[in-house]
Amino acid sequence: MTPMARYRGTLPTALLSDTAIRPTEYTRWAHAHERFTHRPKDAAVLQGLLETIPARGLDVPVVLGVSDRYGDVYVADGHHRAVALRILRPARFPFHWYWIKNHGVHIEQRPFPYYLLNPHPARTA
Repeated sequence: MTPMARYRGTLPTALLSDTAIRPTEYTRWAHAHERFTHRPKDAAVLQGLLETIPARGLDVPVVLGVSDRYGDVYVADGHHRAVALRILRPARFPFHWYWIKNHGVHIEQRPFPYYLLNPHPARTA
């Protein structure tokens, strides 16, 4: 029996925003941009991505984590890639994903829950 492959999808790059797909290590994407342009090691990684992505596309998909408690979507792995994508603005980017659950995480084989990226209706108290 052949094991199922991890799910690989694409999403619009515009969703890498403070309201849709957020960074996990930074409060806002602007903070990640600032750090990556001012720290020499991060700046070198970012510069390499800015040169290779237009020529070859994104070699390694961004990994998204989805909170099973709140339905929030975060970049779990690939902050440098995400910042480069935000600068370059290709139409779409490749990704893998996993649920963030109390009992652990694993890369999903099932389709991504795209409905979580739709605007939420206003919540009432």
